[in-house]
Amino acid sequence: MKELLLRQKQILFFIIAGGLSAVVEIGSFKIFSIQLPRMLPQETNFHGIHYPLSNILSTSCGIITNYFLSIWFVFERGKHSKKKEFAYFMIVSFISTLLSLSFFQFFYSFIFKDNISLVFYTLSPEVISKIAAILLVSVLNYSIKKKVIFNG
Repeated sequence: MKELLLRQKQILFFIIAGGLSAVVEIGSFKIFSIQLPRMLPQETNFHGIHYPLSNILSTSCGIITNYFLSIWFVFERGKHSKKKEFAYFMIVSFISTLLSLSFFQFFYSFIFKDNISLVFYTLSPEVISKIAAILLVSVLNYSIKKKVIFNG
């Protein structure tokens, strides 16, 4: 029973850490996707890839935030040295980034074409696509990070 409660607590903290990291990622994506096209007009469509630099930079912000939140609040350390742990985390994050970018491109190009109006805010197709990509990849991230990187 204690193990079940600890696992549920860990999942809850992972969701909170992931949520905070997603806020950082989505917020920085919104800023980058507005500011970068002013300096680099091809940012909105670079050979068929929409917002590549905005995606990469915002995902990096989210990954770094998630790493520190994960080691402080979610997972126990001790399975690997700090250097190996960080290297494994970055490798998994790199693969997750590629998946997230792919999902974003798919959602933005084919699924989300219109704004979604909330009572207090309107979500653009870019932001909706980013949110959907993050949600899909986060399930995979939890499993891999728990089993491979941290004390699972």
